[in-house]
Amino acid sequence: MYQKPFPKFNSYENAFFSKIKEELLTAKDHPAAAIGLTLTAGLFLMRGPRRFLFRNTLGRFQSEEAQFLKAEKTVKEFSFSVDLMKKESRKLLERASLAEKEMKNGHTELLDTGSQIQRHAKSVDKVETKAADLMDGLREIPGRDALKLRAEVASMTSLLKQQRAVLDKRIMKISELGIPI
Repeated sequence: MYQKPFPKFNSYENAFFSKIKEELLTAKDHPAAAIGLTLTAGLFLMRGPRRFLFRNTLGRFQSEEAQFLKAEKTVKEFSFSVDLMKKESRKLLERASLAEKEMKNGHTELLDTGSQIQRHAKSVDKVETKAADLMDGLREIPGRDALKLRAEVASMTSLLKQQRAVLDKRIMKISELGIPI
């Protein structure tokens, strides 16, 4: 036969829910008391009213020396946290200045690289023009040797066009970053 691991669990569960049901019925019968208890509990759960009540009741029983020691301890903690914030601020400012320097260096490197790519693209364009002129000249020459040379020049021209496309894409990426080329 199957045994439940917690045989009393059902009885505790029933007792818990019956108690809640009973309290809800009591709250329904006495709404003013329920509202008062709810507001009081809410005020005690909030930090501000709880602190106010403590200072005006139990806080009055503390000696002046105890209050001074507590205030002194709070000032030390505050001073420690301010020192930590100063150190953290210095670190963050140093990191920001280093990042700014790296960004400026990267910007100048990107400018230099972009202009180099631009010059290279222009030289590729010039070579393509020369290859087109060479192809025109080879078309006028009859024979197998001229045909082989045309095929060779055509494959080189194809490679140049691919390289030119890659360079143009890179130039566009640099331009999209806002770097003038």
